[in-house]
Amino acid sequence: MSQLADAWNRGDARAAAELFTEDALYSSPPSPKIHEAQQDLFEWFGGSHGRPKPMLLEWHHLVFDEEQQIGAGEYTFTYEVRTHGMVLVRLCDGKIANWREYEIESPLNWNVLVGKNNF
Repeated sequence: MSQLADAWNRGDARAAAELFTEDALYSSPPSPKIHEAQQDLFEWFGGSHGRPKPMLLEWHHLVFDEEQQIGAGEYTFTYEVRTHGMVLVRLCDGKIANWREYEIESPLNWNVLVGKNNF
């Protein structure tokens, strides 16, 4: 997950996409759009020319169930707007096979957003 953040933060779409399986599924409910396959993700992450503006992903908490190969992360993502969210991932052979994120847009920084319940 830190490798993904590093790749996005550098604008390296190829390095980011290579962290996903060839047939990966990436969704953000309730949006019906699902990005399918590593090549689709490469293009969505910016392709060979990169995105017009920088992306910034910061992880706050990461947890992982080794037996099920399922993990979750709480994050802040900035690209044109700031969002805070959670993602569930399923790994297969060390790569992300499934990514499902839920996020909200907020101009607040992380510490202000979570307030007193910051851990």
